[in-house]
Amino acid sequence: MQDQTRFVAPGIAASLSGATAGMPDTPISEVAMSVFGDPDVVPLWFGESDLVTPDFVRDAAAKGLQAGETFYTWQRGIPELRASLSAYTERLYRIKCPADRITVTTGGMQAILLTCQLLLDPGDNVVIVSPIWPNITSATKLVGGEPRYVALDRTPTGGWKLDLQKVFDAVDARTRAIFVNSPGNPTGWTMTADEQRALLDFAKKRGLWIMADEVYARLIYSKRPDGRQIAPSFLEQAGPDDPLIVLNSFSKPWAMTGWRLGWLTHPAQLGDQFAKLVQINTSGIPGFLQRGGIAAVEKGDAFVAEMVERCRAGGELVFQRLSALPQVTISRPEAAFYAFFSVDGVTDTLAFCKTLAKKYKVGLAPGEAFGPGGQGNIRLCFASSAERLSKGLDRIEAAIKAA
Repeated sequence: MQDQTRFVAPGIAASLSGATAGMPDTPISEVAMSVFGDPDVVPLWFGESDLVTPDFVRDAAAKGLQAGETFYTWQRGIPELRASLSAYTERLYRIKCPADRITVTTGGMQAILLTCQLLLDPGDNVVIVSPIWPNITSATKLVGGEPRYVALDRTPTGGWKLDLQKVFDAVDARTRAIFVNSPGNPTGWTMTADEQRALLDFAKKRGLWIMADEVYARLIYSKRPDGRQIAPSFLEQAGPDDPLIVLNSFSKPWAMTGWRLGWLTHPAQLGDQFAKLVQINTSGIPGFLQRGGIAAVEKGDAFVAEMVERCRAGGELVFQRLSALPQVTISRPEAAFYAFFSVDGVTDTLAFCKTLAKKYKVGLAPGEAFGPGGQGNIRLCFASSAERLSKGLDRIEAAIKAA
């Protein structure tokens, strides 16, 4: 169980929650704040495209705003958006997914926190496949849980693979859930359908939940035999009542990071529980923003295809430039929009990224931010124009050659 020691802020008589006051800043923020406001820095540290949300999405939200959709609304999302997400899921995965299985959230990050609030009691643990975006760690600790990591293994070519037996071995009597992000941030690793099936079977036998973060499902650079360009989903392996909660977001495929709009797909029986948690946390998402979400899922396939090809080109540019340096170990990106690479002789990537930001004017994310398996690596987001990436790569190459 996590330490419940309480904290006192300087100059304030009353104490604070140990879970919140004791939560450190992420190393990514530490790097970013070290050069905050410097316009000369090429920002490749955060997980977002440099594209503005497309016009048809913004126009739909603006129309809703002008129509006066500014009041409290349905806790789990307006019926039209939930119906659109139901049809979208069924179209992508060729499964049945009625709208009563969907809850709209204030971004993918809130989807993670709501799920932790629903599943965990103090002292429970979550087995987390890492390296991983740190929000699941923070959300687990915030509700009194314990994160328990299983690191991906590095392949000889610089890629990543999961040893499922290590996941099984990490489970104990206090485990309540297994968290998997596939395609993964920061690695781009993608779980196979066979691995998903095996993990789901294990979870069902042990009475555990699978928390599946599938935010990057559309950002994959290979096609299925039937031509669909979509990562394997746990939804394709699970029945409607299986212990599976899939977390998703509008942020990545439709360039909507600032909208804070996401959704959960879960057994229908959990709908009322999620509605209560939404009410306590936010009381729901503004209706006019949800109109933008409807436009994204109903009209956004062409934009997603453009985003995928743009990221494919960006990933290939980064791979070609960095793999040419003998000090760098990197694999060609297969999904998501990150390069996660190591540099010979660089063990303190936080210090290295600070040097990159201050001296070489390029922002990258240190591997320490992503938990076990991340140390010694550096993350670069390549969801940017070729011009921006080339400018940043010139500076990165200079720093690596000088290291």
